[in-house]
Amino acid sequence: MSATAAAHPANPYSALPPNCTFTEPDWQLLARQWFPVANAAEVTGAPHQAMLLDEPLVLYRVAGEVVVARDVCPHRGVPLSMGRHDDQGVVCPYHGLRFGSGGRCNRVPSSPDRPIPAKLHLTTYPAVERYGLVWTCLAPDPQSPAPLPVMPHWDDAGFQQINCPAFDINGFAGRQMEGFLDVAHFAWIHTGTFADPDNQRVPDYTTVETEHGFRADYISSVSNYGEGFRHLAPADFAWLRRFETHLPFTASLTIHFPGQDRLVIFNCASPMSARKTRLFVPIARNFNLAQPVEEVHAFNLRVFEEDRAMVEMQKPERLPLDMALEAHIPADRSSIAYRRGLKKMGFGAFFLA
Repeated sequence: MSATAAAHPANPYSALPPNCTFTEPDWQLLARQWFPVANAAEVTGAPHQAMLLDEPLVLYRVAGEVVVARDVCPHRGVPLSMGRHDDQGVVCPYHGLRFGSGGRCNRVPSSPDRPIPAKLHLTTYPAVERYGLVWTCLAPDPQSPAPLPVMPHWDDAGFQQINCPAFDINGFAGRQMEGFLDVAHFAWIHTGTFADPDNQRVPDYTTVETEHGFRADYISSVSNYGEGFRHLAPADFAWLRRFETHLPFTASLTIHFPGQDRLVIFNCASPMSARKTRLFVPIARNFNLAQPVEEVHAFNLRVFEEDRAMVEMQKPERLPLDMALEAHIPADRSSIAYRRGLKKMGFGAFFLA
């Protein structure tokens, strides 16, 4: 965690946003967690608009510092994302108030010689840059602060770091996360990208509870080479896919290719609301490094689109944590472990009819 984040006091604004789509207990639990809200490369001087847990946010840089704040000018309530940036901060388009380091108001054009009251400073949230993303937490718990999720191999020598463009889904983050962990849908949904429609069997696997979720090692004959490269897979090769979750909505998938080649996909489902998710996907790999990054983006976009078609249509919209509300099959071990983990964290029914 950066020094800026570590020194940031507990956020005083922990009431539900207007028109919140979460129950208050669930929102309070989620607001204590870290979520990504932007690719770091997108946060320049200009104000960048984001949404997290129904709370509109504005992000900007000033003197190298990333500021995450409520997207509202404390003077007359205009979204600062409508404003512009000069060298000393973001300028509100309505009356020209400027907000700089730490979200502090540093200029009131109509009263340039008067002291600036603290009430004109922005409500800010801690900001951490990691894995090419900007992370924030709306209501940090000073007694038991939540850790940021950990991505394997991102900082390891020989690994390339890639950030896919953010991907919006009209669905609940828990449904997207469960779909990422699901291994039974490969042969039905991902046949246009990497899976074999004739390889439908899911071998047995187990889940192991960890400090922040669970781990599952899934070994199968389903190749992860994309279309046009499947011939590279050795005959009878056993593909290991290691899933590691950080509840509630983050998980890494480390795919063991032949030899020492590794591909890590970091699934970060950021809940804009209970019905809309912004997916951030950092990728690390130590092979095929000459491939244009644009091709990686395009391939993963195809995979995301295959998943989105299902997630956006699932009913109920949110994830039933009562195991009796949906039927289950043996391949659902990860899904069952995921739902039990959320329930253990204290979430409610997590269910919208």
